[in-house]
Amino acid sequence: MAEWYEQSFGEDYLLVYKHRDFQGAYQEVQKMISWLKLPQGSSVLDLCCGMGRHSLALADAGYNVTGVDLSNVLLREARAADTEGRVSWYQGDMRAVPLEVRFDAVVNLFTSFGYFEKDEEQLKVLKEIYRLLKPGGRFIIDYLNPSYVAAHLVPHSSREDEGNWIEEHRVIEDGFVKKQIAIRSAASVTTTEAASDLGTTQADAEPERVYYERVKLYPYGKFRELLEQAGLSVEQVHGSYDEDQYIEDASPRMIFVGMRA
Repeated sequence: MAEWYEQSFGEDYLLVYKHRDFQGAYQEVQKMISWLKLPQGSSVLDLCCGMGRHSLALADAGYNVTGVDLSNVLLREARAADTEGRVSWYQGDMRAVPLEVRFDAVVNLFTSFGYFEKDEEQLKVLKEIYRLLKPGGRFIIDYLNPSYVAAHLVPHSSREDEGNWIEEHRVIEDGFVKKQIAIRSAASVTTTEAASDLGTTQADAEPERVYYERVKLYPYGKFRELLEQAGLSVEQVHGSYDEDQYIEDASPRMIFVGMRA
């Protein structure tokens, strides 16, 4: 059976997460540049680059950028947006990146970490970041803050978008935050509800497309321990792209900035 991350980053992902825009990525990259302190022309790997929003913003800022992602659908979108071919795009698993070149910096953004069941698998990702960095190379890992997630979790939400009805259920269970996403046509929802009101059934209702997401909740201390095991030294931890200081009970993110030890 395929893992959730092999199924969930397809065509429907583009619908569910369409709100993630390029303008926001450009603003975040400006902050990242101030943290990385690297000259223009430096080589940067965007590990789990998705649709390439941050990769392209980094390229616009003057960096030599490579993007790697497991999803061919998201890489297709990234290549389509990269009309001038400024970024080198590769398909690959973050635990075994198909590259031998080393970079001045590696960035891993928007909680593209914690996807696997076992700590050993997460550690493989961090060791790959170490391997892919030049000695003294710098990294940014933008991860959720478990305390904030627990305090602000929305168990259920629903919305209509482009003629689709999207329902999301969220739960914290066994040390993971888990999400179930169900999508079907808004028309079928209306028809089913009308049939229910009449005490009948709608045999032709469109079946739901269901996806799952699962991220391991690593508290601050455990995450730093994993980074140290991989040979990565933390210099700064930020609570968001707007906050300089990470506060365990208040910050929405844990953004680790450091270097290969």
